[in-house]
Amino acid sequence: MTDKLIELQAVKKAFRSADGAPRTVLEGVDFTLADGEIVALLGKSGSGKSTLLRIVAGLVPADAGKVEYRGRPIRGPLSGVAMVFQSFALFPWLTVQQNVELGLEAQGVPPAARRERADAMLDLIGLSGFGSALPRELSGGMRQRVGIARALVTHPDVLLMDEAFSALDVLTGETLRGDILDLWDGKRIPTRGILIVSHNIEEAVMMADRIIILSSDPGRVRHEIRIDLPRPRNADAPEVRALVDEVYGLMTMRPAAAPATARPATIDYRLPDTDVGRMESVLDLLAGAPYDGRADLPQLSEDTELPDEELFPTYEALNLLGLAHVERGDIALTGLGLRYAQADQALRQTLFGQQLLKNVPLAARIRRQLEDETGGALPEDPFIDLLEDALEADQAKRMLEVAIEWGRYGELYEYDYHTGRLKLPGTGNAKE
Repeated sequence: MTDKLIELQAVKKAFRSADGAPRTVLEGVDFTLADGEIVALLGKSGSGKSTLLRIVAGLVPADAGKVEYRGRPIRGPLSGVAMVFQSFALFPWLTVQQNVELGLEAQGVPPAARRERADAMLDLIGLSGFGSALPRELSGGMRQRVGIARALVTHPDVLLMDEAFSALDVLTGETLRGDILDLWDGKRIPTRGILIVSHNIEEAVMMADRIIILSSDPGRVRHEIRIDLPRPRNADAPEVRALVDEVYGLMTMRPAAAPATARPATIDYRLPDTDVGRMESVLDLLAGAPYDGRADLPQLSEDTELPDEELFPTYEALNLLGLAHVERGDIALTGLGLRYAQADQALRQTLFGQQLLKNVPLAARIRRQLEDETGGALPEDPFIDLLEDALEADQAKRMLEVAIEWGRYGELYEYDYHTGRLKLPGTGNAKE
């Protein structure tokens, strides 16, 4: 029997944009999950992490390349692979017991055997006595335990976890991660491999034997880190902190082909999904003591108590706007960033607008077309259509929303939510 549970070679996946043009999400992905291994997938938005997980689960087919489970092609959902979702994905009208039994029922397991196995798994996962409860009676952590029990009760070879702890508070997430690792390291579950998609760098370092970092647009394997530290791991141990720092550095490293001064060259550059308030909060924090303009990203994450998935887009936006440099796991204010942090509100908005025009082609395009338009007003639809040439419809809409929020703050243009029209500041009401 092969020791390769999952093997991907040269995998490619594209989806169709609104105009029918393909948008490549994954390209040239090579990946192996070995027997007895926990692997974590990390990457920014647009890296295709969840798509890759769904390809492994047999829920989405690859367009090209080899996708195999124990040497056999994956052509649909497999009984040897189970998945835990971020959103719990429980049926609210079914009891805990019935939710856990669903997978066994789909496999044709007789009712008596289903009940016996479900009872045993609920006991193992810490839910003994809750079999008759409905999901609404349970806390978030307990609902996710039900989701995990439902996956494990089928005795899968491979357990897939898609942001399984991100909807939980920090303490509950840590407790549940610890319980899963206890079951795994104690060989109390038959699962032979675990593949985790996460935004949480510390979580990946604490759990995984290997970390795979994907690039974005399209997703490719960019870095691989092997972790030889025994579990359980102490989050405060120097070797763990060093690994967290290393992963932060790799996550924020620019591609080798991109110079430090590179700016997005196209209108459809995927803007970081963050708001102005969060950007300014990070700037203000950096400018004051004890940072004095420079901070270690893991330390900043800990001090702000914000998760990595919220902070990484903020770091990217500050870098994009020339207000901070992010390199090798550190963030440092630029001279302009320090001036911005010390400025009054009016100057902040002026500086923000200037940097948008200089560094964000979409914002510059909107402003230029408004200036060229008689009356200084335009509907938003042409800009959404433009973005849908490269992005899915919901992503295009969200990207325009980000550009509108930033542009309004920088006083480049105004927006009427009710009519969906953009206009130059001071031009009066935009007419249909």
